Order: sequence, then C-alpha cells, then structure tokens
Amino acid sequence: MSEVTREAVESAISAYIDPYLDTDLISAKAVKDVVIDGGKVTVDIELGFPAKGYADTLSEAVAEKVNAVDGVSEAAVNVGWSIVSHAVQKGVQAVDGVKNIIAVASGKGGVGKSTTAVNLALALSAEGANVGMLDADIYGPSQPRMLGAHGAKPESPDGKVLMPIKSYDLQSMSIGYLVEEDTPMIWRGPMVTQALEQLLKDTQWDDLDYLVIDLPPGTGDTQLTLAQKIPVSGAIIVTTPQDIALLDAVKGLKMFEKVEVPVLGVVENMSIHICSNCGHEEHIFAEGGGRRMAEEGHVDFLGELPLDKAIRSDTDDGKPTVVADPEGHIAGIYREIARRSTAKLAQQKRDFTTKFPNIVIQ
Repeated sequence: MSEVTREAVESAISAYIDPYLDTDLISAKAVKDVVIDGGKVTVDIELGFPAKGYADTLSEAVAEKVNAVDGVSEAAVNVGWSIVSHAVQKGVQAVDGVKNIIAVASGKGGVGKSTTAVNLALALSAEGANVGMLDADIYGPSQPRMLGAHGAKPESPDGKVLMPIKSYDLQSMSIGYLVEEDTPMIWRGPMVTQALEQLLKDTQWDDLDYLVIDLPPGTGDTQLTLAQKIPVSGAIIVTTPQDIALLDAVKGLKMFEKVEVPVLGVVENMSIHICSNCGHEEHIFAEGGGRRMAEEGHVDFLGELPLDKAIRSDTDDGKPTVVADPEGHIAGIYREIARRSTAKLAQQKRDFTTKFPNIVIQ
C-alpha cells in the first residue's frame, strides 16, 4: 500500500469545484487541516458562509474524492463555517453588534422585495447564522406583520437604546413597532433618513452575522442617502422578469455601483406560475429577464422564485414560507439563494478595522 501524502490528498480535494464558491476548496483556502494517520485521513473544512443544509453533501463529496487516493482506507470530512466582517464603503462607520449588512433592494414596488427579504433572513438563520432584520420602509413598514410580531413594542432599558424584537430566531426592528399600523408617516426625506439611522444605530443588536435591510423601493434621494450612510457589505436586487421591472432594477444596480457597494446578485421573483389544479406552467411576466439582467450587469444570478399563492398567504399570516414549510420546495430555493449570496460575500475583502487597537495618549 502506498504512503498517503498531504499533496496527494489536497490534489484530490482540489478536483471538487464548490458550487457556491465556483472554485475548489484549496484555492478558496477553505481546507483548514489535513491529518493523515496511516490510511486514515481527516479533513477539516471551514467555509465563510452558513451551510447547514449543504454540509453533509459537501462532506460526502470530498470524502469520495479523498477515498479514491491510493493508500487511503478511510476518509472523515468535518465541515463547519466561520463568518467574519467584510469591507464596506469608505468613510462609513460599522454598526455595533453587526458583522455584515446585506441590503435587499428593488427599483420599483410590487416585485415582492419585502417577502424575499424576510424569507432570505429566515433562510440564513436556518442555515446556521445569527441574523437580524431592519425594516427600512418608513412609509410602508411590513416586516412586523410578516414576522408575526404585529403589535409588539420594543423595550428601552435606559431610554437611549432599543432592544430588538425577537421572532423566529430573528432580531428585528421597524418603525412599525413604534407607531400604530394605520398612522401615515408624513415625513420628508431628511426625516426618513435620520429615523432610519437611529433605528439602525440605536438598536442593541446582539452579535449578528448578518443584518438584512429591507430597503424602500426606488432609487431616489432616500435610497441614495441610505446607501451612502449605512455600512453595507453587499446588496441583492429583486426583480420580476417583465421589462418594466427590469428597467427599474437596473437603476438600483447602478446606484449601488456608484456608491461602491458590491452587488451580490439578482433574484427573479414571480418567474413562473404553476396551476394548482392542472400543473400547467406559464411565464406570466415573461421569461428569463432576471438572468439576462445579471449577465449584462456582470453580477451573479442567485435564483428564481415561482408565483405561488402560498408565498403570499404565508407572509400575510405572519409565518413566512421558510418557517411555515421548512422542508418544502420553495423554502429550499430561499436557502439556496441564502447560500449563494453569502458565499459571494465571503469571497470579498475582510474588514479588519475592529482588530486595530485604540491608541490613547495619557
């Protein structure tokens, strides 16, 4: 029997191309240790994104590659993840208790952005991350109802900070927790921006890996100011396949490019309708628009979601699809999008500013 070498094991591992990183695990520096004991090989893999629903698949795939190495009698592959802070716009200060902020945006309303945002946040939580949700739509806050927390009021232990509302393992904050649901917010842009900055920075977030921000629709002054003042690690654009939605979604993508916020990718919502009676499939809002937009904008296409009555009814009932039917097909799509977007984020520059010591002259 041939002696097993680390080089041979790493060569075998590098033959597996990770579908989320789009590269091999050696090049991605995801292999943290290889222990060889005779014919037994133990491989420790550490991903930069949460992957509870993918860990077993990855472990089996890598073990198969390693077992094929001459001399290996047994391969054990341990898969874990460690989520770190990533770089944000220059000159924007990080938020205490938050490692990464992901902004979910759309160029126009009515494309299902808020529903996508809340299910994405819940999917990240299901994948093993500590997640928060900030409802940045001051004029039409919907997250309290979607999270089943309608009527909840945040506590303030010292009159200065707000404690986030906890629902389905998510920490959340929204203007909807502070005002009555039928109270109109008749505010001008600067007031909206100031209110959102306070909601973000005065909330006592507890060690979040990701804070998902549901941005208001559009690309006006409010959205631009928020994109400049909030420390965003990456943005996700939600669109439908129809041309009118795509035109506005492209504007959203360009806005983030101008303020130097990386776009993690595009999600196409309401991509196809499947008749609940006969199973007939129909592209009501045209076909493939989100994928074309991603290709033309040189960003990733993260996934497509069907036009399904359950997605709407679940969020209306305060129990989004990812928690209402966690093993279902649609929840699986949201979890796939969650892994793809955070894997993309994991490949970006890290933020080491919090590692620098504070120099005090006495």
